[in-house]
Amino acid sequence: MTIHLEFDGEIHNIVAQQLKPQLTLVIDGVAHRIASLPPLGDGRHRMVFDGREITFARSEDGKGVTVRLDGRSFVIGQVDPFAADADGAAARDSVVAPMPGVVVSIDCAPGDTVAKGQALITIESMKLQQALAAPRDGIVAQIPGAAGSTFEKDAVLVQLEPVEGA
Repeated sequence: MTIHLEFDGEIHNIVAQQLKPQLTLVIDGVAHRIASLPPLGDGRHRMVFDGREITFARSEDGKGVTVRLDGRSFVIGQVDPFAADADGAAARDSVVAPMPGVVVSIDCAPGDTVAKGQALITIESMKLQQALAAPRDGIVAQIPGAAGSTFEKDAVLVQLEPVEGA
């Protein structure tokens, strides 16, 4: 399962693989082994992360989860790539792969201003081609792949940023 989390203002791709009794999380391409331990109470929790025991505090509100670790607080929220409401604008900054495949063509470049619905990238999966469109108006910030590159389901194919003053 692949999820996208916003952590300290950046979106990270996380692939979860359950390998009993541990969980392996591949975070931005780096694998980490995780095992949870019984909670300590008062919002404090423990886990084993890559063989090292970590104690942290967590709390939830309507916007995400706040984690306090090593004297720092981090707000973590799951990014919904299909959010369409105005409050979900940040979640619509990524064009993600609906299935695994290959990039056929890229119809934009970093720095381009694009309009909602504009074709940005064409992909092929199971011999079917599909153009993926901009989820909103924005500026192309990043295109991680190139024509001919392969990708997995939920991979970020085009990253947008807001248009100044919009």
